[in-house]
Amino acid sequence: MVQAYILIQTEVGKASTVAETIAKIPGVIQAEDVTGPYDVIVRAQADTVDDLGRLVVARIQQVPSITRTLTCPVVHL
Repeated sequence: MVQAYILIQTEVGKASTVAETIAKIPGVIQAEDVTGPYDVIVRAQADTVDDLGRLVVARIQQVPSITRTLTCPVVHL
């Protein structure tokens, strides 16, 4: 299982709506709207890195009002 944090920038005033929409996507563990340089932080998981990439590109980035994402895979050192 691969997990990642996805940092999301949204259009002004859309963070809450984006977080609510993303929270319903299978594979998303948690979606929170936050303050700071990013508007929403998501924790997601998938079976493989490729599956995680598909989740981000095909599902999360397609949510309306998202302007940019940054995916940070979790590592265990």
